[in-house]
Amino acid sequence: MSESARPGPDLSVIRDDVRAVAAYAVPDSTGLTKLDAMENPFALPPEVARELGERLGQVLLNRYPPAEPRDFKDRLARSIGLPAGMALLLGNGSDELIHLVIQACARPGAAVLSPWPSFEMYDLSSRFDGCRFVGVPLAADFSLPRRALLEAIAEHRPAVVFVSWPNNPTGNLFDRAAVEAVLDAAPGLVVLDEAYLPFARDTWLPQLARRPNLLVLRTFSKMGLAGIRLGYLCGDPAWIAEFNKVRPPYNVNVLTLAAADFMLDRPALLEEQAARLLAERARLLARLRGIAGVTAFDSAANFILLRLAGGTQAADRVFAGLKARGILIKNRAHAHPLLAGCLRVTVGLPAENDAFLTALQASLQDHR
Repeated sequence: MSESARPGPDLSVIRDDVRAVAAYAVPDSTGLTKLDAMENPFALPPEVARELGERLGQVLLNRYPPAEPRDFKDRLARSIGLPAGMALLLGNGSDELIHLVIQACARPGAAVLSPWPSFEMYDLSSRFDGCRFVGVPLAADFSLPRRALLEAIAEHRPAVVFVSWPNNPTGNLFDRAAVEAVLDAAPGLVVLDEAYLPFARDTWLPQLARRPNLLVLRTFSKMGLAGIRLGYLCGDPAWIAEFNKVRPPYNVNVLTLAAADFMLDRPALLEEQAARLLAERARLLARLRGIAGVTAFDSAANFILLRLAGGTQAADRVFAGLKARGILIKNRAHAHPLLAGCLRVTVGLPAENDAFLTALQASLQDHR
């Protein structure tokens, strides 16, 4: 049979809801200044990179990872100040942990709820794990809609509520009292996603001991280690034991564990990088607010959301203009009605931020 005559596969065996959605898009950034994925732009200093290489060279790649890396988890718990009596679960990035929490709670008809717009994986993981996802629209100023959120919790009785702290893509920290109200009202779990902790410097971790339905989710990605794909979930040991049952064996590889363990000895390096990014965030925000037609929102993360006066069409044109000038950011204008006209830019190195600002002004000028 010729190649052209070969029948195509019958995709009807794939779930309808899976076939109906697109895969999570990761754009090609080859040759571009990459300011789209909230990565830390700093590489390790050469001497630290050499030491890390030597450490990784000693890892036994012919052996599976430990079933329970107790020594590493104990070190991590001490380094983050995990409250006494609480436990940790490691994941292949926080994405896997989001999936594991939902999977463990996914009874038929179960709901997962989140203020919206927020991190897309809350929605995708919910649907793929057979749960109903309920996104409660944020207020126009991106604040938490306390009354609407509590009404949605009462109506849908969600098994899990995800709250991004600070929120992605808006960058803001919600009102603490409103989050406390969610914790009081939620019939199930509330996961506070602290992916941007190095920049927000505000945590719910001390509340774990007095909030039995609270979980705190974190990642090594935003602190400069996105490539090793390591996240961790903090909570009562009883919760962690249940989620551990649905965790794939050996889900965190030996090189990831070794690299993370190595970096636990160097907190000052990562802290210094975060401090430099905070300074750049303030400078970039001030410069953006000086550009006509651009509204830049306050951020507690390592990115800034901005809205263009010309709406979504302007956002599309400016996004294309930036890319043509070698700058890749994230176009969020089509993600949700509240984000109409919005673009999101990661805080990069000073030279990268300057290149973005120059390209942004040129791209805006193209359409005036």
